Amino acid sequence: MRIQSAQFYTSSSKANQCPKEDRPEYAFIGRSNVGKSSLINKLCDRKSLAKTSSTPGKTQLINHFDIDGKWYLVDLPGFGYAKVSKTLRSTFGALITDYISSRKNLMCLFVLIDSRIPMQDIDLVFMNSMIENGVPIALVFTKTDKLNKTQFSTNMKKYEEKLLEYWEELPPVFYTSSKNGLGSEELLTFIDDLNSKW
Repeated sequence: MRIQSAQFYTSSSKANQCPKEDRPEYAFIGRSNVGKSSLINKLCDRKSLAKTSSTPGKTQLINHFDIDGKWYLVDLPGFGYAKVSKTLRSTFGALITDYISSRKNLMCLFVLIDSRIPMQDIDLVFMNSMIENGVPIALVFTKTDKLNKTQFSTNMKKYEEKLLEYWEELPPVFYTSSKNGLGSEELLTFIDDLNSKW
């Protein structure tokens, strides 16, 4: 699948302000500075669809993008470290929880993880919470172009071993780079397959 049209649709400060649940949607989430906006732009082949920033925690709303008039791509606020107040971080948490628990048309939550760093407790807690609550997730490792083959292989093996301590099997896993486009085709094919089941 190749995206022909990608346009900003709306921003919401509450889940009940989101668009009607009349088409499938796919949400992207991760810790601050994981490369979420860059990956979204790469998938959509747009340079500035999702706003990128050197300041962590830039996304503070639920942002819906209309993709080919058929499905929504959703950019969620990051979790974990961000240079914002504790009140705002608390709001992010409530907003994310409200969105994920209420959207009946959410086909998959893509959890982005920086492939360069060891497993973070906050990532593990978040993913376990999603699994326990029956939320369909997929893991998306970002910034793989910044690792050599040995580093990449070592890091991914450690992640797999750690996750299998908690899960019987891994959810779908994607390895991506917003720089060279690695994984974009696989992600879009995965989405296209789920769209066919809507």
